[in-house]
Amino acid sequence: MRILLVEDDPSLAAGIRLALKPEHYTVDLLADGRQALAALKGNEPFDAVILDLGLPGLDGMRVLESIRRRGNRVPVLVLTARDGIDDRIAGLDAGADDYLVKPFQVAELKARLRALLRRSQGQASSVLEARGIRLDPSTHSVSFRGEPVSLSRREFTLLQEFLAHPGRVFTRDTLTRLVYGWDEEVESNAIEVHVHHLRRKFFPELIRTLRGIGYVLDSPVPDRTS
Repeated sequence: MRILLVEDDPSLAAGIRLALKPEHYTVDLLADGRQALAALKGNEPFDAVILDLGLPGLDGMRVLESIRRRGNRVPVLVLTARDGIDDRIAGLDAGADDYLVKPFQVAELKARLRALLRRSQGQASSVLEARGIRLDPSTHSVSFRGEPVSLSRREFTLLQEFLAHPGRVFTRDTLTRLVYGWDEEVESNAIEVHVHHLRRKFFPELIRTLRGIGYVLDSPVPDRTS
């Protein structure tokens, strides 16, 4: 899952990024409200946004209001030192999906982020299951037909994206941004290699290649025999 973190406190931003890395999130960082708005108005694929309100350039509340006016429904978790009830109501009314007041415990941030992503996908549980595969983000575990499967961090992230969006066609560029974000140099065939490894660890038909377009994990076909 790819997260946009918008936070102008360098130490806090570094701490959040470090805490989320073991959770298999790809975290991109911005420290300016105008930059955040530009990123969210573009074609960058983010699964959620962690948004501070007291930002230079453009206040986080204005960023939030602007993206909601444009119909951007990306889940937003607001981080702020503004702890008054009126501030929280204003943030939620502006389109925030959740609100976390500083200082906070990292464990609570992780739990709220998991819940936010779960709700955005219409799921009661964060566990993803399809075609004999079971992926649990909270324990970072994957199994296939009841047997544990060891995945690298990139493979886990890629599989999670496919399982969370069955039937969705991903271009290679989209998958590269979801898995690597902005900060890493990426080999041109990196996604192809990860897809190959996932097919080998599960089964060859798991992910279908659409030549010249991208990749898709097909939605299960309903059983119409009954």
